[in-house]
Amino acid sequence: MSAEAVDRVAVSGSRPSTPPQTSWFEFLLDEMLLENHLQKSHPDPVPVQLVIQFLEQAAKPSVNEQNQVQPPADNRRNRTLKLLALKVAAHLKWDLDVLEKGLTIPVLNMLLNELLCVSKVPPGVKHVDLDLSTLPPTTAMAVIIYNRWAIRTIVLSSFPEKQTKPGPHQMNMLNVVQQEKELTENILSVLKEQAADSIMVLEGSLGLKKDFYIHTLRTLDLLAADPSTANGETESSTAGLRISADELHCQVHYDLGGIFFQQGSVDRYILLCSAVLKRLAGYWNACRALTGALDPSDTQLNPYGQINSLIRTHNYQVKAFIKDNVSLSLPNHLRQSVLREFLHKVQQGGLDEVCHKLCVCNAVRDALQGEVLSVRFHQLLHKPRKHVVDFMLEVCTRSLDKDRSSETSKRKMVIFLKTLCESLAEPHLVFVVTAHKLFTELLKEEDRKILVEQMRKRSATVNLCAKPLPSFYDIPAAASVNIGQLEQQLILCLDARRIRQILIELHSMAERPFWRVNNKWEVPPDYINVILNIKDNLTKDLVYILMAKGLHCITVKDFAHTRQLFSACLELVTEFSPKLRQVMLNEMLLLEVRAHETGVAEGSNVRPPPDLVSRVRGYLEMRIHDLPLRQIVGEECVAFMLNWRENEYLTLQVPQQLVMNNPYIKLGQLLASTCKELPGPKESRRTAKELWEVVVQICSVSNQHKRNSDGRVSLIKQRESSMGILSRFITFIKKLREPLVLTTLISLFVRFHSIVRDDIVNEVTAEYLAIWPSTLANMQAVDVEAVAVTVKELVTYALTLNPNNQSWLITQADIYFVTNQYSAALHFYLQAGAVCSDFFTKAVAPDVYTDQVLKRMIKCCSMLNCHTQVAVLCQFLREVDYMTAFKALQEQNSHDAMDSFYDYIWDVTILEYLTHIHHKRGESEKRQIAIKAIGQTELNASNPEEVLQLAAQKRKKKFLQAMAKLYF
Repeated sequence: MSAEAVDRVAVSGSRPSTPPQTSWFEFLLDEMLLENHLQKSHPDPVPVQLVIQFLEQAAKPSVNEQNQVQPPADNRRNRTLKLLALKVAAHLKWDLDVLEKGLTIPVLNMLLNELLCVSKVPPGVKHVDLDLSTLPPTTAMAVIIYNRWAIRTIVLSSFPEKQTKPGPHQMNMLNVVQQEKELTENILSVLKEQAADSIMVLEGSLGLKKDFYIHTLRTLDLLAADPSTANGETESSTAGLRISADELHCQVHYDLGGIFFQQGSVDRYILLCSAVLKRLAGYWNACRALTGALDPSDTQLNPYGQINSLIRTHNYQVKAFIKDNVSLSLPNHLRQSVLREFLHKVQQGGLDEVCHKLCVCNAVRDALQGEVLSVRFHQLLHKPRKHVVDFMLEVCTRSLDKDRSSETSKRKMVIFLKTLCESLAEPHLVFVVTAHKLFTELLKEEDRKILVEQMRKRSATVNLCAKPLPSFYDIPAAASVNIGQLEQQLILCLDARRIRQILIELHSMAERPFWRVNNKWEVPPDYINVILNIKDNLTKDLVYILMAKGLHCITVKDFAHTRQLFSACLELVTEFSPKLRQVMLNEMLLLEVRAHETGVAEGSNVRPPPDLVSRVRGYLEMRIHDLPLRQIVGEECVAFMLNWRENEYLTLQVPQQLVMNNPYIKLGQLLASTCKELPGPKESRRTAKELWEVVVQICSVSNQHKRNSDGRVSLIKQRESSMGILSRFITFIKKLREPLVLTTLISLFVRFHSIVRDDIVNEVTAEYLAIWPSTLANMQAVDVEAVAVTVKELVTYALTLNPNNQSWLITQADIYFVTNQYSAALHFYLQAGAVCSDFFTKAVAPDVYTDQVLKRMIKCCSMLNCHTQVAVLCQFLREVDYMTAFKALQEQNSHDAMDSFYDYIWDVTILEYLTHIHHKRGESEKRQIAIKAIGQTELNASNPEEVLQLAAQKRKKKFLQAMAKLYF
């Protein structure tokens, strides 16, 4: 059971209405329990889960006296477990559909091999060499079932499977999943090698005309009572479930049909079986399509068959698609697939007319279903001929039953017709649409007039009611078309010179603000007034667009284009605006800071060039004279200086005016001062207190609550405001990567979180907690949830920068512990120990695994019902906690591996207690394991202290490594 499942069991353990799940070992103790359990309407665990549990326990490796892993023992316990698994499969009547859905390939392979074994199939003999007619009925049936499964597994493995990504708490299962995948691949490789033999065995079974018998619970009981007669010509061989020859032949034909279809032999073995009619119908139609056996005149053909027959007979009519626009029986992806096939033939020559028609049919279908019309259809409307428009109107008419269609369908058709009119550039074709009967019937007269008027305005020189002149196509393109093309180029272009050239052309054709062409172009609100006050319209457009495009390029980390665009903009504004020149210099500084920090985030260790550091200092020392400043520039400059340990500079050099103007510069100053003084004496913690007060203010809700119309105080807006401020604060934090700065912030918020939670027993730990105040003046004003969110965000972010920082790992573990997420807490406690001990090859430092940490690990294991792990961990404490260990060992419902952990116990008192407990319960096997553990010479109390310590250290290391494999 996974750690997450154990969490869920622990949580759900308090629900009185849920009956406890029957454990696998209970079926070993009570012979009648299995049959009674399987007869329940909703057994828990379900049958396939029982098969998995029985076989997993039977396949567990054993360990000899030299601590060497041995294959599973062939003892009574394991034989009984395998028999129980066979009984469950017999209860399911050996239904391969059910077994394949519930069991993995390795488990089902083990189950069926066990069936071959108990059915006395001669070992070491190939199944193809056996004469099924001479074998006892249950033996022959076991061979047939195994080979049916073999070819079915080959077929199922050829289907693509969606790969599931493990979530953050499933990563410890990756090794198990990988091992199972490798085992599955090995089994599949063997099955594929033997596929030809399996096919021959099954084909041979089709020649047998006698009935067969398969094992049931009764015959398996007889087998256990007298193995020597179970498969002989005795009552046992015919006491099982009778399978008629016809039924068996039907199943074998179906399975052989599947393997031949997978191999491409589509003309063999597709016969009818009432149990699988639906799937067989799919095979049947697919085979008929591939072999060309479809008859277009067959009235029984479904739409798939009709389309396949038309394509095969080169009858490229689209009537079936027009009919489907009414019935909506064909999936859209099939229609698109047929269109792609025709388009492929167009590239080879011909069928372009068919493609146009099919494209129209699909577009009408999309319109009726409210889907977006395809690009291919819009391309068709660029220069359509009249007969294509006529065909569109015909398809629209035949796709809509005006008497039976819903109002929704009619409304969607009206939208399609309007779109058609707006997309057609030629007025005479628009007239064809507006004069059509369907158009006049669906659109109200008022709507028709409005649409026609819109068309007239779009092309004022052409009368929509008149026939087109012969020379219509000779009319030159309108100026509006050229403007549209230039605007499109303006949107796509990233070359500053070309942007300037396009704007000059546009301004020569029309005098309007072209900076509004794309609503995605945005410049910061701080700058917009300065830019819009530029008197020359061309210059205004150029400055606005260059800055907007440059800012967009920064967001997508295209720094090269940003430099080109900003340099051109700087050159332009230098000529007429000192204010805008400084704005551009500030933005170019921000660009270089982000470019350098992005390089560091991607693995570069290069220090920033002195020129960049000098420019950052220049910005932070800048005197403000009516200059628009973006907070983000100062914010990132401060983060940059903190990241490169310029604490002395931040503390002493930044002018007070800039500090007052940007709160993040003030925050940076306080962080730099606090880090500079760490660890420092108590009297030097004035700046830490100032930093604390600033953060408390950020996380506090204003007392000036607004009242609603009914007089009640509204806290919702204040809550949103608090979270909004914190969101900006977290965004600033995520620009930091200097470990000491992050450790300081984590320490501050951990202390803050502990105070507002007021739970002295379950406090989160961190470094430097003593430097912060221990009380809050106005705790009621603090947004507790916002503080909790910030702590989690901050620690999670810090661990993305350095996942091996043991202090941060312990803090993260504590956060999960105090929120009752015990599996996740154990994961991080173990990870903290692993990183400081080379994955537990060395002893974990006592300042990492303090008694508090160990006690929390013990509680995690206890809450997860892993009581043997609790007992082992109790030895790690400075004073062994015998009371907790003994209480844990008294628990019988333990979800860990129990006796397999006894080898990790070095305290003889605990081992003696274990021996007593198992003797009292009559658990002789577990008692022997405990006695064996006590008897190890290195645990003898007469040994020197160094030997005893070495024995303890060895067991500590192995236990922690085993725990890491469980929880990582």
